[in-house]
Amino acid sequence: MENYGGLDLNERVFLLGVLTQKEGQTIRDLILALSNTGMFTPKEGKRIRKELEAGGYLQEGKLTVKGMIAAKRAESEFRLS
Repeated sequence: MENYGGLDLNERVFLLGVLTQKEGQTIRDLILALSNTGMFTPKEGKRIRKELEAGGYLQEGKLTVKGMIAAKRAESEFRLS
């Protein structure tokens, strides 16, 4: 499976989570929700957030254009046929 832009599975899932956030849901809420699924620990979620911000995918808790493109790719990758 192609690894878009060097992003690992957890990073792609995180971006997809940001893309599909509900109104009023914060990044912290998203990290906790994903950690509750066993995807990663809250500490790992914070690390992933920082890496995505450093990579230009997130800015102030929102997707950048680069992040939106990666999130849309992840959405199509994870879509059930």
